Amino acid sequence: MGGFCGVVSKEDCVCDLFFGTDYHSHLGTHRGGMAVLKSDGNFHRSIHNIQNTPFRSKFEHDLASFAGKVGLGVISDTDPQPLVMSSKLGTFAIVTVGLIANIEDLKNELFSNDCVQLQFSTTSGMVGQTEVISALIATQDSFIEGLKYVQEKVKGSCSILMMDDKGRIYASRDKLGRTPIILGKKDGAMIAVQESCALYNLGYEYVRDMGPGEVVELTTDGEKTLVPPGKKMAICSFLWVYYGFPASSYEGRNVEMMRYRCGSALAKRTPTEADAACGIPDSGTSHALGYAHEAGIKFARPFVKYTPTWARSFMPQDQRQREHVASMKLIPVPGLIQDRRLVFCDDSIVRGTQLGKQAQKLYDLGCSETHMRIACPPLVYPCKFINFSRSKSEFDLITRRYIRDREGDNADIEKYTDPDSDAYKQMVEYIRKNLHLTTLAFQRIDDLVRAIGLPAEQLCTYCWTGKDYAETGDCYHCPCEEGECPCHDGEKDKE
Repeated sequence: MGGFCGVVSKEDCVCDLFFGTDYHSHLGTHRGGMAVLKSDGNFHRSIHNIQNTPFRSKFEHDLASFAGKVGLGVISDTDPQPLVMSSKLGTFAIVTVGLIANIEDLKNELFSNDCVQLQFSTTSGMVGQTEVISALIATQDSFIEGLKYVQEKVKGSCSILMMDDKGRIYASRDKLGRTPIILGKKDGAMIAVQESCALYNLGYEYVRDMGPGEVVELTTDGEKTLVPPGKKMAICSFLWVYYGFPASSYEGRNVEMMRYRCGSALAKRTPTEADAACGIPDSGTSHALGYAHEAGIKFARPFVKYTPTWARSFMPQDQRQREHVASMKLIPVPGLIQDRRLVFCDDSIVRGTQLGKQAQKLYDLGCSETHMRIACPPLVYPCKFINFSRSKSEFDLITRRYIRDREGDNADIEKYTDPDSDAYKQMVEYIRKNLHLTTLAFQRIDDLVRAIGLPAEQLCTYCWTGKDYAETGDCYHCPCEEGECPCHDGEKDKE
């Protein structure tokens, strides 16, 4: 996915920018970068590969060369960023986060129009996502018109931070708000981040979440809306399930508290006799705590994650290396496994290979029963909106391989998303047997929506349902009984 941070301050912003960007490290594995506007009106920029070394380690030696009151930082899972561009609108720095599904069409349009509005500053030899967005902005008559134009043209999602050579930061949340942008303030400074957890330790006070498609200008005097937010939102539900940081909140709903509710829902819906509830680190731990509390059983950690060198965000992008690292970084505690019936909570099942290997480890260490509870419904449709998954094919998903092998390429996929259908139950049973689990159950979509606590029509659930309600205009029929709907009436989690 990726994440970014932008700071404008009356004093030097580099410290806040550095740590604010670092608080997004769990969101990306590819490149990290920072850019500041120097006192002479020029930009200073640095980009590093963070595939094997964390952002903080890569950049702490660069800090002495950075000085400025306005800056952008990014953890990128796509192209090297930030970019510094020269255009008819002036020189600007820019970072982007998202997934542009029609990027080839946009490139062709720019090339066919003989677009020479800006000079690309990268040396990779490839035109990346952020360069295309920069070119689209530069075809318009102002930065504001350019940012509006981007949101009109892009299919998928694209959230943007940019700063001009006058010291202004522009924040543009993607059209349907699939990814968040949160604003904060302190005396003489404003900040824009994607993880609200970055605010507190840097001394910033939460101001608000930007709305879908909104464009805001940030200065040391505060924030001003330049493009009002749209009425439709489709924020990614997987933010809460998996890749959001536990201390962060989006649209007023805290990640950790949502995961407790999610685990509780699993315990109510799919109870089982067990000696302890356990989580697959990291995100599964929070779900397991909710499960244990609701079920009235002990919480245990039979797997401990070795974090000093293998934090989640620095996993390699090669699948075989990823599986090896995933296997190596979870260290078992045999005394909590042998002769025990264990319920494990995990965020999701994608390919199934890693989970299957962990289950085999449990049996090798004498676990008597392994019950798996998954915090979201089965992933049936690859994400096409925010690039949260590394899957290159729909058949990377264990669900789609099963459906293809059972029915061929022209199968009715939708019936496999209905938890009450025979097709769904047979698919889950296949996955259970394939992974050698005692029992397996997935979260239902209605329970997931209730755990998040936002109106269902404001959430993107495409990877589980195959439906994009915000784009189609269809209505999501809430399963709650009228007058008893926490999706619509639930209060925001307290910060």
